[in-house]
Amino acid sequence: MSSVYTETLNKLITEFEKLPGIGPKTAERLAFYILKAEQHEAMALAEAIRDVKDKIKHCQICYNLSEQSTCQICCDERRDKSIICVVEQSKDIINLEKTGACKWVYHVLGGHIAPLDGIEPGDLTIEQLLDRVRGGDVEEVIMATNPNMAGDGTSLYISSLLRTAGVKITRLARGLPSGSTIEYASGKILTDAIIGRRELE
Repeated sequence: MSSVYTETLNKLITEFEKLPGIGPKTAERLAFYILKAEQHEAMALAEAIRDVKDKIKHCQICYNLSEQSTCQICCDERRDKSIICVVEQSKDIINLEKTGACKWVYHVLGGHIAPLDGIEPGDLTIEQLLDRVRGGDVEEVIMATNPNMAGDGTSLYISSLLRTAGVKITRLARGLPSGSTIEYASGKILTDAIIGRRELE
């Protein structure tokens, strides 16, 4: 870290460098932007960061991000609660919702099964999903995990647990190239995948 800058400025640069995709030069520019910004602008950013950590929690039903005990989607009476769309992370819901083709509710796993990374089924919200399916009027579970090895493996594992539940199990289909992630798929690709979902055998 530069000895030219003050300890406080160096600390801010260091914190910015910890952000994904932020290198030393960009971290430096961001730190100087904050330094030059009006007091109220800098404090607004600080308060927004604090609020995100203090106020956002997981929905007690689907584990999506929410500021209340139950998220807006689960509270929406217009949603078809007989269909649960299973995703790896909350960001996937945002991208799926942008298509305008989703009228169902969701379940956020909190990741995918990855034994080599120490992520086992018990580390995800799989058991909570099974409880939802067993306890409600669920007719279809859509596996919308990412179309890569980890996502497919997670999908197959959950599907095997749901076989005896008497529900239809489908998977997002055409349009999603193998090895990709939902986070970076376009709206058109996701719409095709939603409409063309197929039943898992």
